[in-house]
Amino acid sequence: MRLCSIASGSSGNCIYVGNNNTHLLIDAGISGKRVEQGVNELQLSSRDIDGILITHEHTDHIQGLGVLARRYGIPLYMTGGTADAILRGGKIGKIPEGLIHEICEDEPFFVKDLKICPFTIPHDAAQPVGYRLESGDKAVAVATDMGRYSEYIVDHLQNLDALLLEANHDVRMLQVGKYPYHLKQRILGDRGHLSNENAGRLLCRLLHDKLQGIFLGHLSQENNYEQLAYETVCAEITLGDNPYKSRDFRIEVAGRDAISNIIAV
Repeated sequence: MRLCSIASGSSGNCIYVGNNNTHLLIDAGISGKRVEQGVNELQLSSRDIDGILITHEHTDHIQGLGVLARRYGIPLYMTGGTADAILRGGKIGKIPEGLIHEICEDEPFFVKDLKICPFTIPHDAAQPVGYRLESGDKAVAVATDMGRYSEYIVDHLQNLDALLLEANHDVRMLQVGKYPYHLKQRILGDRGHLSNENAGRLLCRLLHDKLQGIFLGHLSQENNYEQLAYETVCAEITLGDNPYKSRDFRIEVAGRDAISNIIAV
């Protein structure tokens, strides 16, 4: 399996997961042109994409969805609540009939030979989910847009070979920043976003000897920066209640506007 971030940040998200036979995108929150450029950098074309898994209806996760669906007829997988919110919102234009496939959290399904396990995430959206994907004995996951983590989420992220995890904001930067009070409270709330510190604490629950790579993603443009996210998460791991040091793992920050390295497992 391969995991690669085409774009990840508060301004737009698009993640590739695939193997030799099946190629999927998780979200399409950047322009269709940028998605195509990213896919091309992976030596694929948009016609090779077998499906797009949508986490939720916020613009930074669906911006290019309509263009890609109409141009290439790519199947779209999302919960019923997300589908209703997208169609009601009218921001991505008309979706051709038959392309939307409704899924349910905790009900695995297959796209060709990839098993996909959606799980609920706590976020201020209609019916948001994260995704765990499995191929044979390999598993990767994408978990962003979470105000908090729970034992349920920890359970769904166990025994992974690779993970893209949200490290959205530095709490102090957010608190003293220019955002209005209500927006700060939303981000800090249980249905907001995961801070650098909490990302590190969650990782302490997930680390194991066979974890081959970690991307830190969905960084806030206003309330975080790459080096701070990386150093904070690494400190939580190294100083946390676990047998590992951060240097034991490949940890990278997924770029906002540039394709990441590929984690192959």
